Amino acid sequence: MQLQDILYSQGFGTRRVCAGLIQQGLVQVYESNEALAPVECRESATEFVAEGLRFRVQGVDWPYHEKAYVMLNKPTATECSQKPSTHPSIYTLLPSPLRLRPQKGAVQGVQAVGRLDQDTTGLLLLTDDGKFIHRMSSPRHHVPKVYEVTVKHPLTEVQVQKLLAGVVLDDDPKPVRAAACEAVDTHHLRLTLTEGKYHQVKRMVAAVSNRVEGLHRSQIGGLRLPDDLPPGQWRWLSAADLASISA
Repeated sequence: MQLQDILYSQGFGTRRVCAGLIQQGLVQVYESNEALAPVECRESATEFVAEGLRFRVQGVDWPYHEKAYVMLNKPTATECSQKPSTHPSIYTLLPSPLRLRPQKGAVQGVQAVGRLDQDTTGLLLLTDDGKFIHRMSSPRHHVPKVYEVTVKHPLTEVQVQKLLAGVVLDDDPKPVRAAACEAVDTHHLRLTLTEGKYHQVKRMVAAVSNRVEGLHRSQIGGLRLPDDLPPGQWRWLSAADLASISA
């Protein structure tokens, strides 16, 4: 694949913009996985094997990914929307290439896999792989999600058992059950859900006469939010990470 096409596919602008970056000497390529330093390339039509390629654009290293899969530690007071109403969009936390990766549809770049409320923090996945988004969002797949819930009133064993047995929400007569539920301490509930109804955690906790004061998603499938990923920061998902999500 030509270098300008590689940069275009990774979200660095139109092919003309990418060719300009290369011709201006702003792009360097690592010639092998073992290479400690990249080599400048000024010919936009130079061909490389895209898979596994690492390159540097304007001083920033980038790996080639046919599809982008990233995790974000969502901070509070941010919205999972391209057009936020009150708070900043989570997409402003991502670098421009991730937001501009070309898509066949009208929307460019990576998209959030599901949404977290503006005051909910924690693990959020983003990708430009539509099939992955559909698979993760489908209720048929029942991917478990773990939430750390801070509640207003002291937890009781009765509340925990009700959440495990199932509670009825106001928009559905069918009881909604937690896949797992434990009181970590008096005001900390760890709740595992396999479906994603609107404001589900808050409504389930309200149904057992308590109230959510803080909500943090710590895990999706077998993928835990790393302790060393600060709020507002992102990182690429590895093949092992992707495998652990559906494990």
